[in-house]
Amino acid sequence: MRPNIVEQVDTTFIIIVAISAILLLLVSAVMIYFIIKYNKKRNPTPANIHGSTTLEILWTVIPIMLVMGMFFSGYESFKNMRSVPENAFIIKVTARMWQWSFEYPNGKKSDTLYVPLSKPIKAELTSNDVNHSFYIPAMREKEDVIPGRTNYMWFQPTSIGSYYIECAEYCGMNHSRMLTKLVVMIDDDFDKWYS
Repeated sequence: MRPNIVEQVDTTFIIIVAISAILLLLVSAVMIYFIIKYNKKRNPTPANIHGSTTLEILWTVIPIMLVMGMFFSGYESFKNMRSVPENAFIIKVTARMWQWSFEYPNGKKSDTLYVPLSKPIKAELTSNDVNHSFYIPAMREKEDVIPGRTNYMWFQPTSIGSYYIECAEYCGMNHSRMLTKLVVMIDDDFDKWYS
């Protein structure tokens, strides 16, 4: 079974924040220790510090391992985000100043994105005017929408409800009003709406 994108993104975020917090505490503790130990009152003559090959290898190898761990955690999420399931329900998303419109395979159009709970959704993204960015915070998904180019993203709804869709790219004077909703419905309700 394919991993959940929301869980993958959240896990990567937690890993990066945890590593950053640990490094902040470690560096701060070492800095405070050295400030106290080597202050001018206790050591009127400067300390003579010689290089340590072991220390230099450690402070090179450990950050490389941490950065590579963070990279691969994020890369797994990215691979999943770019690999659309074959059974995805395709919806055309069009951005224009300052609104979103959605067109379904049967030709139905809407200014709110209605989707069924049980299917992965592929959004084919196009813009009629300027750069936009299709962002669904609850799904942890954001993709640029560029004029003259069709881009895509996919997501799998996990619970029924209504979620915000925003434009995350400044697109002009009324950019802040370029909002709509994603409405996730049980399959029967979606089928009734769709037909």
